[in-house]
Amino acid sequence: MTKPNVGDTAPDFTLPRDGGGTVSLREFRGRNVVLYFYPKDDTTGCTAEAIAFTALLAEFEAANAVVIGVSPDSVARHDKFVAKHGLHVILAADEDTATCEAYGVWTQKSMYGRSYMGVERTTFLIGPEGNVRAVWPKVKVGGHAEEVLKTVQGA
Repeated sequence: MTKPNVGDTAPDFTLPRDGGGTVSLREFRGRNVVLYFYPKDDTTGCTAEAIAFTALLAEFEAANAVVIGVSPDSVARHDKFVAKHGLHVILAADEDTATCEAYGVWTQKSMYGRSYMGVERTTFLIGPEGNVRAVWPKVKVGGHAEEVLKTVQGA
């Protein structure tokens, strides 16, 4: 599956979320949605990314944006991750990877000569009408949340 491009309608989803209940893309129509896909809770890069988005959450909200992180981890893992690091972003559990696949971020990766399927760290900015406004593929965590915020504020 290929990634949605700027201008495309973002694939809708409904996923279980941290703290119970579900989160759906359609419930945020009329707002900007920062949808970031990350490989795994409580790993170095993923923790730094979640903390960075949490630190800027008030500024994202002031710019009419909601921040949603998606990984294949379970809700129970998300709840532990949130509690351990004091996170305030929404974390969605995509255990069957259907949403990751719909966004083209479930890809073949390799580490130490071994191939496996995993999440390619990618962020999408989805506008109030549900269209993709920006895509950051193969994200490097340092400074990323700030860069996304600048784009949201300019939107």
